[in-house]
Amino acid sequence: MQETEQVHVALPLKYRPMTFDDVVGQEHVTRTLRNALESGRIANAYLFVGPRGIGKTTLSRIFAKALNCTSPKGVEPCGECDNCRQIAAGRSLDVTELDAASHNKVEDVRPIIDAVQFKPTTSKYKIFIIDECHMLTPSAWNALLKTLEEPPPYVKFVFATTEGDKVLATIVSRCQRFDLRRIQTHQIAARLQYICGKEGITADQDALLAIARGAEGGMRDALSSLDQLIAFKGTTITEEDALSVFGLVSRKALEDLAGAILKGDAAAILQSVEAFDSAGKNMRRLAGELLRHFRNLIVYQSLGGQTAVLEATPDQVKTLSEQAKLCDASRIFRIADQLAAMEDKLRYALSVRTLIEMTLLRASRIATVASIEELMRAVRALAAQGGTGGGSRDGRADGGGEVGKVDKVVKDPNDLKDPKDVKDPKDLKVAAGTSTSAAATQSTSRPATQSTSRPAAQSTAKPAARPQLTPEEQRKMMDDPKLNALLAALPGAKVTAIK
Repeated sequence: MQETEQVHVALPLKYRPMTFDDVVGQEHVTRTLRNALESGRIANAYLFVGPRGIGKTTLSRIFAKALNCTSPKGVEPCGECDNCRQIAAGRSLDVTELDAASHNKVEDVRPIIDAVQFKPTTSKYKIFIIDECHMLTPSAWNALLKTLEEPPPYVKFVFATTEGDKVLATIVSRCQRFDLRRIQTHQIAARLQYICGKEGITADQDALLAIARGAEGGMRDALSSLDQLIAFKGTTITEEDALSVFGLVSRKALEDLAGAILKGDAAAILQSVEAFDSAGKNMRRLAGELLRHFRNLIVYQSLGGQTAVLEATPDQVKTLSEQAKLCDASRIFRIADQLAAMEDKLRYALSVRTLIEMTLLRASRIATVASIEELMRAVRALAAQGGTGGGSRDGRADGGGEVGKVDKVVKDPNDLKDPKDVKDPKDLKVAAGTSTSAAATQSTSRPATQSTSRPAAQSTAKPAARPQLTPEEQRKMMDDPKLNALLAALPGAKVTAIK
């Protein structure tokens, strides 16, 4: 007697939700469908829109079972009656599923039009589920249009598509549309943990988080990846296994790279990128995950530390709280802009690694280099405090009032960005290790000997003693052509004091 061969059932099929309660991350849809079933307000047609693997077809089948179940548990299908079993197996005579990706012509929808005329055999409703409905031709949609608008009371339509914008407006207006969301990372990880417990699999939390990150919001993709990992490693799965199989970067390595950017550590950035590239990591996915991390950082700062809307674990929230203190929100916004632009350019880049390196180095300078706007704000703030002192253009001290000061000194004009490359004065920056104490208030077209003065009697506060440059040092700095070109790039600017 031959032994019955055990057939493996893939995890996405084995753990496909059978009730509304099993559906993860789509509460806004399941609540509406439940309320419709309770109140009896069933529409003629429903349209489910969303990316792949988030439950569109699954919700269609659950809804069909709930409508035709002979012994429902409230609004949930029992899953045990003949109708529920036949619908789940795809064998129900009253529930027809059509794959519009391969059956999209008029002759393919004509059997539906003919079947509408007949009442259901053993069920309450005759239900037609059309998957990937955006693939139907305009002629096929027009053939269904009248039937869809005024179907018999026992006929219901359910459409599912990944591209809702391609569905004709005349069809959408006759349906109740539901936009399904991408499932959050922590919800996918929790579902994977539950399935691992059912299957007797020991998996690290970081490994499940890596799988969830790689799924990009799709539960089916996550379950397929978990199935692949189980076949690769058996009953014990570590984070390193998940990272090596799918080319992902570990959470800690990603957070360390973000920290290096915020601290302006160019060496650490280049070493990290080199390590990722040598290990065969997916560099394009790295760019997307890094952008998502800075998005979470912006949200964390904007909400004052509230984490309800963040797709983050407690460990990730702790890291966000630490990194939020390293940089102000305006700089992080500019870093995120750089990363978003990089992600778009990566589609056409011949050297992905070079583009990533240059972008991350530029982002690190944004995090640590003072912009001209920040310098001018400091100047205005100090001017409002009534700072005094001054000097002439040629370096000789005079009694002119000082419009403003900055707390550091430019010791080498080479530290300044070359003015010839500046198209917009806002692009001028001073290196983090240096800054300038020049106040820009008067036009450079005036004679060099002119300066704004204020009688000493009007000065009410004496500035604190500071190290003074010698006249020779001042004259040497003011005669430097690079500094003069910098002033020429800022219309209306003039140095009135050097300290």
